[in-house]
Amino acid sequence: MDDHEDPADAALAPTQPTGLIEDTYRIEEWGGGYFSVNTKGTVDVHPFQSEKTSVDLLEVVEGLEARGITPPVLIRFPDLLGHRLKEIHSAFRTAISDHDYQGKHFGVYPIKVNQQRQVVEAIYEAGAPLGFGLEVGSKPELVAVLGVTRSDDDRLIICNGFKDDEYIENAILARKLGRNVVPVVEDLVELRLILKHAERYDIEPRFGVRVKLAATGSGRWSQSAGSRSKFGLTVAEILQALEELAAKDMTHCFELLHCHMGSQIHDIKRIKEGINELAQVYVGLHKLGAGLRYLDIGGGLGVDYDGSRSNVGSSINYTLEEYAADVIYRVMNVCDNAEVPHPSVVTECGRAMVAHHSVLIFNVLGSSSREDKSTFPADLESTLDDEVPQPIFDLVAAYRSANIDNLVSVFHDATQARDEAMHLFNLGYLDLTLRGLAERLFWATCTHIRNLSRTLEVMPEELVDIEEELRDIYFCNFSLFQSLPDSWALRQVFPVMPIHRLDEPATRLGILADITCDSDGKIDLFPQRQDMKNTLELHELREGEPYYLGVFLVGAYQETLGDLHNLFGDTHVVHVQAESDSERGWKIQDVIDGDTIREVLGYFQYSPDSLLERVRSDCEEAVSTGRMKVSESRALLKFYRESLDGYTYLEPEED
Repeated sequence: MDDHEDPADAALAPTQPTGLIEDTYRIEEWGGGYFSVNTKGTVDVHPFQSEKTSVDLLEVVEGLEARGITPPVLIRFPDLLGHRLKEIHSAFRTAISDHDYQGKHFGVYPIKVNQQRQVVEAIYEAGAPLGFGLEVGSKPELVAVLGVTRSDDDRLIICNGFKDDEYIENAILARKLGRNVVPVVEDLVELRLILKHAERYDIEPRFGVRVKLAATGSGRWSQSAGSRSKFGLTVAEILQALEELAAKDMTHCFELLHCHMGSQIHDIKRIKEGINELAQVYVGLHKLGAGLRYLDIGGGLGVDYDGSRSNVGSSINYTLEEYAADVIYRVMNVCDNAEVPHPSVVTECGRAMVAHHSVLIFNVLGSSSREDKSTFPADLESTLDDEVPQPIFDLVAAYRSANIDNLVSVFHDATQARDEAMHLFNLGYLDLTLRGLAERLFWATCTHIRNLSRTLEVMPEELVDIEEELRDIYFCNFSLFQSLPDSWALRQVFPVMPIHRLDEPATRLGILADITCDSDGKIDLFPQRQDMKNTLELHELREGEPYYLGVFLVGAYQETLGDLHNLFGDTHVVHVQAESDSERGWKIQDVIDGDTIREVLGYFQYSPDSLLERVRSDCEEAVSTGRMKVSESRALLKFYRESLDGYTYLEPEED
C-alpha cells in the first residue's frame, strides 16, 4: 500500500466466517508473545512472554464486575510494561556487545505517548536498573516529570519542543536538584536563553541540538523529518551556533545531537538512511570541536499492529533486534571511518514501550442484521396477483433462479428490478407496502447470492460489495473518540477480537458501532495480512449472556488524545499484576474510577448542583400544576442525583 493511500480507499478482500482461530484473529502474529488463546477459548495475557505466567482476561472482567466495575474498562499490565523496557534494553545491549561498540545505550520515555501518572511512574521505576530516563516536550510535561523523578545523574531528562524563557530557566535550575536535564535547542533563540540562565545561576550548561535531516521516515508521520519539518536547526544554523559557542569557549557544553525521523516508521531502509546521515553530521560536528557525547535518534521504532511484518503503515518490516543492530552498526561504521569515538546512543521509542501493555474491554449491547430482516417469504407467489408491478415478479424470479453458475447475472437482474421498483415508487405507482416487499426481496436475493459465492475460489469483482452491504452492526458500550481516537482521526488499525467463546466458530461478519450519536463512531477497518478487511468475524449473540470484545495494543497515544464527544468520559482503568504463585494467577493492583457525569459536566463549566436545583424547582412546579405526581417527581430526582454520580457509559440493570 502506498504511504499516502487512505486504507479506506484500498481494495478490501472479501472475508467469510471461520472457526480457525489462528486464521481468524492471528493473535500469535500481532501479539508479540504477550497474548494467546487458551484451551477454555478465552484470551490469556503473558506479561513476561512466558507460558508459566498468564492472566485470563475473561476472569479479570468477571472479577471486576463482581466488584461493581463494569465495562468499558481499560486494563493495564505494569509487568508487561517493565518487560518491554527490558526487551528494548536487551536488544541494544546485545548489538553493542556483538559489534564491540564503545558507547552505551540510554532509553528515554517520551511522556506525550501516554502521560497518565501511573504509567509514567511505572516506567520510571521499572527503568531504574536499566538507566531509562524521560523525555518532555512542553513546560507542563517538565513540571510533571520534575515531580515524579529523583536526583540521578545517570538518568536523562530530555527537553524537546518549543521553549520560552521560563521553560528554559526551570530546566537550568533543575540541574541544581540533581536532575540530569538536557534541553534540546530547536532554534537559535533557545540557545541564547540557555546561555543567559546558565550564567545567571552559575551553572555550566549541558544541552543538545536537534538537526533537520534530509532523510525522512515512512508512513503517516514521514513529514516529521526532512528540511521542512516543524522542529530543529538546519546544518547551516548548527554551524552558526557552534561559532557562537566557540566565541564563548563553550563548545564542550554541546553534548547531544538529536533528530526525529517520525513515528511508526515501517520501512527499515528509511531508518538506515536517517541514521547514516545523522552519524555523518555527528562526526562532522565532533571534528569541529563540539563536545558531543550522546546521539539521540528520537523515536520511530514501530509496532506491528496487523502482525504481517511487512512494509505497510500498520506494520513494520523489521524486528526490534534488527532495529538495534542496524542503529549500532551504522553509527559505529561512520565513526570508525572518521576516527571519532563512539557516542552513547539515546532512543525515544515510546510507542514500542507502551503499546502492548493496555487492553480496552467493552461489552456488546446488541446487533442489527439486514439479512435477518430480509428472508424470502415462503408462500409469496400465491399472494401476488396480476396488478403487482413487474419489478416485484422480476425480483422473485432472480431469487428463484440463482445458482453457483449465474451469480453475477442474477445480481445484475435483481439490482435492475430494485431500481425500477424505486422509480415506480417515486412516481406514485408503487405503494409503501410493495416498496417494502421490493426491498425485502432484493436483500433476500443478495443474501442468497452471498451464501452461494462463499464456495467460490475467486470472488467476482461485482459481488465483493455484497458482503459489506450485508455485514452486521454490533453495538458496543464504548466511545471511539474517547478510547480509540486514532482509529477515527487517522484510520489507525488495532487488533480487535472477542476475549471468550474462541473455542466456537465465528459465524457472523460485522462492524462495531460505539454508543455516540456520531456516524463516524464505528470500527470498520480490521487488520489482515499485508492488507485490511472491512468486517470482523464475530459470534452470534445469546440472549442474557454477555459478549466481550477486546481492542489490543492501545497503550500508546489513545488515552492522551481521547476527547469528550457526547460527554463520554474516561473509562475505568485497572492495573492487573500477574502472580504465578497464586491459584488465580493475578491480582488487582490499582483501580482508577472512570469519569462520572458530574465530573464531565464540570469540565464544561456546568455546575451540577445548580442543575439539580433547577430540575428540583421544575419538578415542584410540575407537581403544583398537576402535570406530575409527587411519586413521579421523586423518581425523576432520584434518577437525576444518581446519574450525576454515575458512570458516563451504559451500566447493567441492577438485580
